[in-house]
Amino acid sequence: MKVFITGASGYIGGAVAARLVGLGYQVTGLVRSAAGADQIQKLGIAPLHGTLDDAELLAKAAGAADIVVNAANADHKPAATALLDALAGSGKAFIHTSGSSIVGSRAAGERMDAIYEENTPFTPSPARAARVALNEYILSAKTTGVRSVIVCPSLIYGLGRVEPHSMQVPWLIALARKYGAARHIGSGGNIWSNVHIEDLVALYLLAVRSAPAGAFYYAENGEHSMREVCQAISRMLGFGGNTQTMTLEQATVEWGEGAAHDTMASNSRVRAVRARRELGWAPTAPSLLEEIAHGCYVVAT
Repeated sequence: MKVFITGASGYIGGAVAARLVGLGYQVTGLVRSAAGADQIQKLGIAPLHGTLDDAELLAKAAGAADIVVNAANADHKPAATALLDALAGSGKAFIHTSGSSIVGSRAAGERMDAIYEENTPFTPSPARAARVALNEYILSAKTTGVRSVIVCPSLIYGLGRVEPHSMQVPWLIALARKYGAARHIGSGGNIWSNVHIEDLVALYLLAVRSAPAGAFYYAENGEHSMREVCQAISRMLGFGGNTQTMTLEQATVEWGEGAAHDTMASNSRVRAVRARRELGWAPTAPSLLEEIAHGCYVVAT
């Protein structure tokens, strides 16, 4: 079968595309640069040069594929619209990548207890309202003859195939090395669910094969506070597990306001109930703390 995937040179898209190639799928990946094309060609992925703003290019590629995976940008509505319009009436799968910050709560580094399953109602923050609206628009495409599905990862960790890492853990490691101590915002009691990239890829494959139209899946296999993550980083770097606190203002200087407030200081606690029950998803990869202690982040430092 033929697959068209956006974000093929990225962390999620590259890992998904590489696994699909290994299973015998013919995969074409959207790339913006010659360097990105070279990277994915080495993995057996055919490059298509373009951007998410090239609506005609996207539509043509989607029309020629049996499956479309959108892993480039969770917030780009024009690209999603072009892809869905091209697939209308075909019954083909459109797997879109969102992110669990849609249920995130700005908490200045403090713990909050709300936990969300796929059917738990919530009101998104102003920063994520447009993303939630886009998710709803994508899922509504099931009424136009598209098998539209959303995979909504939590904090992702582990080694990717093209882009090696997601952002949060490397950010914390780099900050710890910069200051000689692992740092979290406030008490660091804020909690994020998390999922290993290999387990996430397995969920995409299950969604490609059998997810019903209009399905929404969180992806998580555990959760940790930012303080726990920072303690693990501190031990891994030889700092004895000790951590330091920092203010939101200091974090904003390091990572920018949006990332500081809506990612590094927020809570995002979800449960992947539907993926386990409906698709038989069964994560097996090491936990986040195990990966920090013994896995790819040790090599990276």
